[in-house]
Amino acid sequence: MRSMSAFHLIPYMVKSIVPTTKLVPPGIQLIEAPSLWEQGYYGEGVVIAVLDTGCDTDHPELKNQIIGGYNFTSDDKYDPEIFEDYNGHGTHVCGTICAEKNEAGIIGVAPFAKLLVIKVLSKQGYAKSSWITEGIKYAMNWVGPNGESVRIMNLSLGGQQPDPDMHEAIKQAIASNIIVVCASGNEGDGNEETNEYAFPGAFPEVVQVGSVNLQEKMSHFSNSNSELDLVAPGEDIISTYLHREFAVLSGTSMATPHVSGACALLIEKFEHEFERKITEPELYAQLIKRTISLNYRRTFQGNGILKLSSSLVKQSHENSYKLEV
Repeated sequence: MRSMSAFHLIPYMVKSIVPTTKLVPPGIQLIEAPSLWEQGYYGEGVVIAVLDTGCDTDHPELKNQIIGGYNFTSDDKYDPEIFEDYNGHGTHVCGTICAEKNEAGIIGVAPFAKLLVIKVLSKQGYAKSSWITEGIKYAMNWVGPNGESVRIMNLSLGGQQPDPDMHEAIKQAIASNIIVVCASGNEGDGNEETNEYAFPGAFPEVVQVGSVNLQEKMSHFSNSNSELDLVAPGEDIISTYLHREFAVLSGTSMATPHVSGACALLIEKFEHEFERKITEPELYAQLIKRTISLNYRRTFQGNGILKLSSSLVKQSHENSYKLEV
């Protein structure tokens, strides 16, 4: 008998709606994505499946980024070909990952990557666990028009109870060389000594992402638990929104796509350098290598804040130390 647990959007805060803008978002600067852009890496050739409320397919920053999509929700009478976003959450997540590099709007972490939009959350932000599970399986088995496959899944959603079918699907996706990046949840109380769990983020196989503000302080709402992997900017994050506009949102949902976009940059970089496909464990190791520990317990910050050039900094410090002795 299949489990039918209820899942939902991780609650988030809309700070403001902005009709137009032109900038590199501060969160993307904070994780040092431009350091890889300068090396020529923008996530080209990488497909990221975003399992969320859909996407504003007419948004000028996103319409060229979408390679495909599927609707598993009851919206539009379950029409699988309509994966339009009526909530805003999914569009915001998509923009942080790979909003187009152009002369207007914002730029995403990996602006040359492509989006597979998997709509598993209705316009009310509600999902049956079966929708998410089927969405994971669809993304895992999807083949693009030129033979592309999904390399990253972004799940900025959660439920209080673990679903065994969803867990099994996630393990299968990871075994097929897809890294699964999930939000930790916004049930945190600001106390490092208490644990809060939201699933699928708390499954040990996924990359669980917590939130910091733009001053690199832990967000009081960010869940703490022993499975947390790292943190990224999740407060006052500007990205794409409904009706071709932009919005400033806060939540671990906003931190998660920073990490998914970073994974796309790292895939392109290391597959170029290694001249072979990088495995999911290797990608995870390269991601965690690019973290800097903050002054918090590991249960609150995981391995620390994502800094894409931090491995170079660490190496530089090691070299200077050796020279001094």
